[in-house]
Amino acid sequence: MNLSYKPMLARLTSQPFSSEDWIFEIKWDGFRAIAYVNENLSLRSRNGKELKYSFPELDELRKLARNVVLDGEIIVMREGKADFQALLERNKALSETEIELQSRRSPAVYIVFDILEKDGKTLIKIPLIERKKILQNSVKEGPHILISDFVETNGQAYYTAALEKGVEGIVAKKKDSLYEPGLRSANWLKLRRLNFCDCVIFGYTVGTGIRKKTFGALLLGLYSREGKPVYIGKVGTGFSQETLQTLSEKIQGLETEAAPFEVDIPDRVKWLRPKLICEVLYQTVTRDIRLRMPRFRGLREDKLPFECTLDQIQGGLTEYLSKRDFKVTTEPKGDAEKGNERGVFVVQEHHARRLHYDLRLEKNGVLKSWAVPKGIPETSDEKRLAVETEDHPLEYASFEGTIPAGQYGAGTVKIWDKGAYEPKVWKEDMIEFKVKGDKLQGHYILVRLKKAKEKSWLLLKGRE
Repeated sequence: MNLSYKPMLARLTSQPFSSEDWIFEIKWDGFRAIAYVNENLSLRSRNGKELKYSFPELDELRKLARNVVLDGEIIVMREGKADFQALLERNKALSETEIELQSRRSPAVYIVFDILEKDGKTLIKIPLIERKKILQNSVKEGPHILISDFVETNGQAYYTAALEKGVEGIVAKKKDSLYEPGLRSANWLKLRRLNFCDCVIFGYTVGTGIRKKTFGALLLGLYSREGKPVYIGKVGTGFSQETLQTLSEKIQGLETEAAPFEVDIPDRVKWLRPKLICEVLYQTVTRDIRLRMPRFRGLREDKLPFECTLDQIQGGLTEYLSKRDFKVTTEPKGDAEKGNERGVFVVQEHHARRLHYDLRLEKNGVLKSWAVPKGIPETSDEKRLAVETEDHPLEYASFEGTIPAGQYGAGTVKIWDKGAYEPKVWKEDMIEFKVKGDKLQGHYILVRLKKAKEKSWLLLKGRE
């Protein structure tokens, strides 16, 4: 039996959809756990922590399955809903007596939604819909063990019904998807009613007034694909007095003089070594990558700091992926993990319904993109309209080919120019950059047209 499976992860998307190629199931609000079941039981969290001692009632699984590796979610139900805070309370119990008491007071349930191995044979190369059938024949349900139900095709109706029941959201999974351990795959998509983000606590502002003895707000960050911490804002709401006290105790001994990022914060700041992770609710993400209206939800102890990446909040390639059928088009799926250190730009000649040129600039692990109908200006006297489009994967910088008829952007794509670029200014309403390509050289400026539609920009060639 393989004892080192890492959970396959889902990408975040914002729009529910229906498709005969997908199944849809509830997104449970709990701890992800891989279960290794034979004579003994091991329940491993995403970061490899053993969970079986905190949830002894789940030992029931040994009677309901044998010689399997399962993927699922540990939850605690209250009033008919998964209660994440109750689950966190369960995880705080340390003594056997307290754990036993909690297991009776707030019993956990393991929701099984996938099977990765049976009788020593791996199943991860088998399509999901076939794994679901094997799962049904391999695991029995019990008071603390349930098999996740799913529906086919009707994702939009299922999403609406789930929200009406007070469920956090749903997960869409491609029927023919293989299991990709440790990868955040476009074959699994999660749709949430609220936006959530697991953030690293990099510091805090010194408290004043009634918070003088604790802290004012937590300073949050996420890691870029290159492993660099990026500031995403601070959160100062959602704390109970007990939580404030608990966090104040946990941050003791973590203080450091080294600032993880350069950011102008008017309050007095204390920096922390990146050891603590918290889940934050938020409304939207601003263009300068800040969480809008964030609210603290709770600490996470089942993840490692480097797992908290910018992909959670940038939405990244969601729109790009939703517009394309990769069984038909040869466009890249967006599997690249890292970009170039220097930054790449590309201009592609796109013979779609109307000829236009696509300008793409590498930024935060994707290609920020604009459609330029009349081509890139090559002198400072020219001004061109540039319409912002969806982010594209890094691999698109090398893409040439014909997008089939019936597909989004159908037509021939050719690389017109490509090279390195250096951003000089990157603001919400203006981007200034220097390019070094085969055809294009020098400074360029993109300026957002405030009186026009939000996605309309003006592209100019700067004077040298």
